[in-house]
Formats: sequence, structure tokens, C-alpha cells
Amino acid sequence: MGRFLRIEAVAPAMKREPPQTEEGWYVLHDLRRVDWDAWRSAPERDRDRALTDGIDYLEYYEAVEDSSEGQSAVYTVLGDKADIMLVHLRPTLSDLDAAERQFEQTEFARYTERATSYVSVTEASGYTEKAREYFEGEVDDDSGLAQYIQARLHPEIPDDEFVCFYPMSKRRDPDQNWYDLPFAERAEHIKRHGNIGREYGGKVSQMIAGSIALDDHEWGITLWGDDVTHMKDLLTQMRFDPSTSKFAEFGSFYLGRRFAPADLPAVLNGQRVPADGTRADAERSVPAGSESAAGDGHAANGGESHHAETETSEQTGGDAGGHGGVHPGSSAEGDHPHDSGETANDDADGEDTDGEAADGADADDGDHPAGGGGRPSPGDVSYDEVDDLHQRVGTLGLYEGDDYDAGDYGLLFYSSEDAEDLADEVGDLRESFDHYDRHVATTVRAQSGQAAVVSIWTAKEAAETAAGFLGDVSGVSEKYGGHLGEADAEDDADGSGSDTATESEAASEEIREQLAEMDIYAGQPHGEDVFALVLYSEADPDDLSTEVADLRESFDHYDTHVKTAVYEDQGSETTAVVSLWETQSAADTASGFLTDLPEIVGRPDDGDGFGTMGMFYTVKPDHREEFVETFGEVGELLAEMDGHRETALLANREDENDMFIASQWDAREDAMAFFRSDEFAETVQWGRTVLADKPRHVFLA
Repeated sequence: MGRFLRIEAVAPAMKREPPQTEEGWYVLHDLRRVDWDAWRSAPERDRDRALTDGIDYLEYYEAVEDSSEGQSAVYTVLGDKADIMLVHLRPTLSDLDAAERQFEQTEFARYTERATSYVSVTEASGYTEKAREYFEGEVDDDSGLAQYIQARLHPEIPDDEFVCFYPMSKRRDPDQNWYDLPFAERAEHIKRHGNIGREYGGKVSQMIAGSIALDDHEWGITLWGDDVTHMKDLLTQMRFDPSTSKFAEFGSFYLGRRFAPADLPAVLNGQRVPADGTRADAERSVPAGSESAAGDGHAANGGESHHAETETSEQTGGDAGGHGGVHPGSSAEGDHPHDSGETANDDADGEDTDGEAADGADADDGDHPAGGGGRPSPGDVSYDEVDDLHQRVGTLGLYEGDDYDAGDYGLLFYSSEDAEDLADEVGDLRESFDHYDRHVATTVRAQSGQAAVVSIWTAKEAAETAAGFLGDVSGVSEKYGGHLGEADAEDDADGSGSDTATESEAASEEIREQLAEMDIYAGQPHGEDVFALVLYSEADPDDLSTEVADLRESFDHYDTHVKTAVYEDQGSETTAVVSLWETQSAADTASGFLTDLPEIVGRPDDGDGFGTMGMFYTVKPDHREEFVETFGEVGELLAEMDGHRETALLANREDENDMFIASQWDAREDAMAFFRSDEFAETVQWGRTVLADKPRHVFLA
């Protein structure tokens, strides 16, 4: 029987046409977990420093001071997948790279680890004739459609309370391969899918960003809204549409709540943010410093702000205004499940319907009333500082031992309002103040036809912040503040007690004098709860660093040890060792070991002069060169000042951005004249832009 070879003709696979696309801003979703064990065990000083650094970073990026354009926002994340989500939109990938790396430079980053991240770029693509006209340049740039697409490519993050982020891809199974479908069939799927999205215009905003070649999935989808159930209902309906049920693959979903950078302490403390758990409705606006903002204990810029929902129809240009996000089923659709199959503005010159979002006030960068609460943003309020405040509050029935401790700081504000009427107003503030550990008491008392408001705190800086809120109390006229009695030196470690020297302080001075005889200079940085030891050495810096490293290894066994490092002056042969401790007794003990370091010498140009050391000059890496140049200019100014002998800038051998400034003066008065000068104040103000931390000064004479 003959054999026949049967040959079947196999049709070649037809190449499918991808939609045209246009890209806009790059997007980074950065999700972080907090190391709660490390956070809880960290000293309060370290936590406060980390919070300040974290707040500064978040405020800096939300203000888009790092770039010419873009958006940023921060959210808590519900569930165990992450704790915090940062969302950055920037014109270039280098902008995102800098945002990511600069976060790692913050003290707050030490207490976090990355849970995951996602990189994408906003995009618009189209299947409809109108969309193709846009991509082929047949639509005027000032038309409603063109402006709408540009708003999609350069969105504004809405101020809605909730965010939902998830990545997704189109399925490529043999029997369910999206990319094998003809163009017209894909367009029909997207059109039907988009019709579902239109039903949620004004309820849910979205940002669609492509991630092919950028991350593991093909798109990153971000939804915003003030009601999570709207997002749930939207996605549920879409799941039953074939464009999703047959062709969609999803990654993990992340649900978050937006908070203001100034609320970072409250978030870490587990407080409700905002404190009452509600957002503003479309008719309500809360200005900075208002009663509600103060009661919530957070800055108004991230809390409750006025916004109008955006109405959307097929005749409008979409919600490309205040919210900036695009509602599901809008024009300029992309190749993903949340696009519409036709433009939302069939008339290319149609009007856009803009949403409206009013920005709140900026967060205050001052100290918050208590280390660990939120950071309110009161206005600046001045008051007369008096020495007899304890007597004045005594006439109101408040006494040391019963109502406050010696060394506490008090505020006494008089108001022309009736005391009974004022009690409710002040009661709201007191409820907010009670969230802070440093708050002692706030009360209203009647005296000689006036109402007197008394607020007592354990620290002056906390009272100064509270004064901003109390200054807004109705009818306030006379305002006084002052220390209430004399605190022991041990209780006064944070500078919150009396300035009067006690026996304990005298003993500390004696210890400093004894250490100075051994060429070790000791002091407590102003406003810090650490004790500093400084010595100079003529030993070879490499040899000295080796010995200090061995010594530091021993010091690290003690919980009270903060840091020990070698610093060098690049302009001279000066080498110094700095050792920081949490308690004075620990610092005194460490001094005995430091005296064994090689070739210790006295302070340059020592003798009967007065020395200061500026500490905590942690310079932002990008500003180091600028900082060194500015120091040279300040050095020229110092050279002309009466009583100035020498000033040196020294950098940590292990971290060039960590520096201190050592100065020598003829007398204390000469140094104080410089610290009180306008030039010093201007330098401090400039330093806020280039330093990663607040500098402190130690007086070593």
C-alpha cells in the first residue's frame, strides 16, 4: 500500500496592532514596615529626632521642593502587608531615585524596612477614533480632549481619605490571551468595561500607570475616594465583566488612609488620624489653628480640607481639575480593565468640569507639646516672661506640690470673657493637650472680674507651642509665662527647669573642671539629654581611629552609650574624639578610659579662655560642599569679632556629613555676643535648609 505524505497549510500568526500611547510622570509607590520592637526600645530622644527628620522629609516632598513639578502623599496602610505608603509622582526617573535614596538618609528610615515597592509611568492610550486623532496630532492642544489627556498624564493626587493600590496584567493563557485578540475586539471590551467606570464619576478617582519593563506587572492602578465601599462596588462590577473575568491578573491590594506629615508622631503612637476619625465633607473647611485642628492635634494641611466632588458625563472633559485623577471609564483610555472604550468628550472642544480642592495651612515646624504626640501648628504668640509666675498662679489657687512640681513652666493669659463661658472653649484645648506627656494642667479661674487661663507644662518648649493655641482664646489680652519654682539639676536635664544654679549643678561644674585638668572637655548640649566629652589628640589619625574603634566596641555594651567617633579638621592637623552618653555619670566613667588614648593635648589656644562646640551638624549630602564654603565665610566674620581666637570645622572620619564646630574665645561674654548676633541668627536660619538635624551648642569652659 502506498504511502502518502499529508501536508497541512499552517497560517502564519497575525501580528496584532498595539494601541498608541503617550507617557507622563513617573510613579513610585514605596511601602514600608515599621520595626516596632526597635521603635519601642529606642530612647525618646532618638524617636523625637527620627520623627522630626521624617516630618521634614515628608513635608519637603509634599511641597515638591525637590523638583519643578509633581505630587507626593503619605498614607497609613491597613493590614499586615505594610505600615506606611509613600506615593511620589515626578517628571523623571532620576527624581524618583533621589526621593527613594533621600528617604534612606533620614533618621526615621532606620526604624523602617521596605515591604515592597512599585515603579510605573502615567500613560494614556486609545482605541477610539477620537483618541487616534489626538495621537496623530489632529487635535488642537487647547481642546478639551487634549487638556484632559494631559491632566491624565500629569495628575494631582486628590485629598480623598482612602487610597487603594494594586498592580495588574493582562492574561496570556493559550485560550485567554489578550494580546492575540483583534484590535476591534479589545476596543469593544474596553468600551463596555469603561461604561461601568462612568457610573462612579465623582465617587472614585483613579491613576493608571504603565509598568511594562519597569516592574513585575503591566500596570499599576491607584484608586482614591472618601468611601471605601465605592471602590469595592466598582471593582466588584468590573470583576463580572469579561474584560476582567477572562483577561485580568492581579497582584496584591493595598488599602491606606492619607495623613498629614505633621501627624507622623500620632500615627506611630497608634492615635486616630484625624483624631475624630472623620474627614471633611464638601461643605466644610478647617483652617490652621482652628479649634478642630487643635483638638485633633494635627496640622490642618493634611487633615480635613474642602473639596467638591467632580461631576462627570460623556459630555464633559472629565475630572481633570482639582482632583486631577481620572475616574474609571474616562477618555484617553489605556490597554487595561479600567478604561473606557470611547472618549468621555466626543466633542474635542467640549468644556471640562473641574473639581475643587483648597489647600490647608502648612504645618508648623516648631516643637510639639510632647515628645511623641502629633505636631500642632499654632500661630506665633509672644508673651512677657516673668520671675514671679508661681506667686501669680498662687493667687488663683494653684500651688507647688499640689498642682505642679518645682521647675515646671507655666502660662498665664488673662481674658475679658466671662470665666464660665471661657471654660468650654479652653476645655476643648485641654482635651487636646492631655494627649501629651508634658502637659500638667490647663484651667480657667476667675479673678477680679477677669478670666485667667493657666496652662502648666514640664518643658518650656512645649508651653511655647501651647501658647500658640491659647493666644486664640476669646478675649485674651495680657499674656505671661515663666518657670514655677526651682527644679533640681537632675530634673532640669532638658532645660525645662529653673536657671538658678543648684548644689548639684555646682558639683557638675566641679567635675567639668577636674576633667579639663585631664584635657577632656565636658558639657551638655543645650536642649539635649546627652552628655558630651571632647578631647584633642596629636596622634596619627589612623592609629587614633583604631584605638577609638576598640574603645567604642566596649562602650557599645552599655545602653547609655550614644556615640564615640574621631573627627578631623581638613584645614589643619587638629584631631578630636567626641563621646556622647545619655547620663552624666556614664560620661564621667567613660572619661577615665578616654584619658588612655594616645597623645592627648589641651584645647588649641587653651588657658583662661572660653570654648564652645557646635554639635549635631549632620549635613544633607547634596549640601556638604555648600556648608563647607559657608563655614569659610562665617570664619571670616568671626575673625573680625572681639574676643575670638580660633574656630575649626571638624568632620567625622567615618561619615563626612557629620561635623562639629569648635570655637575658642577670650571670655564667655565674647561668645555670647556672637550667639546673640543677627549674623548667627541668619546662619541658623540658612542651616535649616542644609542640615538634616538641629545643631546644639556645648559650652566647655
